[in-house]
Amino acid sequence: PPLPKKQLQRAESLPEPASSHRCHGDPEPRAGSVLYSIPPAQLRHGEGAPPRDRPSWGPKKPLTKSQSLGEPLAPSSPQKAPSPSLKELTFGTADGELGQLLESPAGICGVILGCQEAALARLSAHMQEELVGPEERQQLLEAELAGKRWAALGVLDPRPCCQSGDAWYFRVGFTFGHSQLQCAAKVPKPCCSSLGVQSSLGTHCSIQRLLGRFTDRLPRELVLPGIPGNPSGEDPACRTPRPVLQVLLCAEVPQQTLAEFVKGSHALHRTSPGHYERLGCLLLLQLCMGLEHLRGQNVAQGDLCPENLLLVQCPCPTRSQQGQKEPLGLSLPRLLISSFFKVQERQRPCSSSQEQDWTQALAAASPPAAAELNVGRLIYQILHVDISLENILGFRSKRLPEIPSLSIYSAGLKRLATLLLHRDAHQRVSIEQARGILQVLLWGPRQELFARSRKSLALLRSWLEVKRALLLLRFAENSAGARDSPGLEEWLCCQYFQGVTEHTLYQVTQVLY
Repeated sequence: PPLPKKQLQRAESLPEPASSHRCHGDPEPRAGSVLYSIPPAQLRHGEGAPPRDRPSWGPKKPLTKSQSLGEPLAPSSPQKAPSPSLKELTFGTADGELGQLLESPAGICGVILGCQEAALARLSAHMQEELVGPEERQQLLEAELAGKRWAALGVLDPRPCCQSGDAWYFRVGFTFGHSQLQCAAKVPKPCCSSLGVQSSLGTHCSIQRLLGRFTDRLPRELVLPGIPGNPSGEDPACRTPRPVLQVLLCAEVPQQTLAEFVKGSHALHRTSPGHYERLGCLLLLQLCMGLEHLRGQNVAQGDLCPENLLLVQCPCPTRSQQGQKEPLGLSLPRLLISSFFKVQERQRPCSSSQEQDWTQALAAASPPAAAELNVGRLIYQILHVDISLENILGFRSKRLPEIPSLSIYSAGLKRLATLLLHRDAHQRVSIEQARGILQVLLWGPRQELFARSRKSLALLRSWLEVKRALLLLRFAENSAGARDSPGLEEWLCCQYFQGVTEHTLYQVTQVLY
């Protein structure tokens, strides 16, 4: 029945329940709660009143515009502290705060799963910082190198430490505080400059990072194949002046290109096919992640060929490998994209005459489609399968070369290459989908998971929860046993299990299997 106007003022500011533990995911309203017993329309028009068995409320608090009447409000009792976030939970969290979480509708299972996801995110961020260094350190290095030229840098080796399709790289040293550091001086080859684009790409583990740039005449001691200057044994009287070029200072010192890695890995592929093809999957995964980052900034890879993809040895050796270097062919190197162009420019730098036909064929394709075709071609090259330009350019009418089944990764890589080079552009997978397929090939779920149980979202969700728990246990066991410290592969694995969902797994496994 309608109430006197004087009593209606109590409903204008809804009080907060002091003992309600309901969260947004609880479908059942608490019995006797004023938030659910009075329809909003009646409250506005003065119809209806709280039930007589209304519990004791705390101080009244005005209802903000962002809160609806159907949402429970946070407790306002001063005796009860707010529940801690799952991201803030540690082993030392007070039992009183833990008790509040355990009383939530999610229960103990929800708390544990949330803590695992938060722990994976923290581990991933820590490992990424170990791989690429803190952002503050890079800013300090950029400030230290600002304005420095060849005279202020020490050339550690006159010969290039690495020669890509579009640049030479030289080791140079400089003083930073009380220590001597190294970086790479990138000298672009003629007509192969993407310096303006590279200055604004942000930080990513698969993107070459810049510390500075300068324009100066090249020192005479530098050995640049194909550039006129002062070759060994030349008469000083016949010297020609070295050109003035813009030089980039890069944080990572490359050791070789992907082309050199593939060329020198025939024996490893033959004797240890599983290990080599897993390395191939990890390298391709890094490439796809870098291409996704570039696409988000409206930038594309310039000449996506093995000669322009750099390999860098990870800076942090594991504790069990201190003092002994593992051959680069056996360890997982970082892959860096080093050649770029703006999508609007539609100009792809070309590093060799053999690539002209391929470049012209890709010119008509959109940058995303060109990236997919290039990655499909790279799969064959990494697996040492001869695939000529005629095979790819004529893939609409010819069958692609066969990829031999040498390991558990062979069939999946063959499937991925076929999808990337599919004749129908609508059935061709994207770079994002290719990244998901590579992650499933590396860390599962594998097809045998669905041999006993029908594939479903519930099964994939359970698989994810168990794998996250086992991954964290492995990190803990390795840390306690003083085994290998987490490296690049562990970071890539954390990235996968941190962000993947059962819905994504369902879609990827549908395409892959």
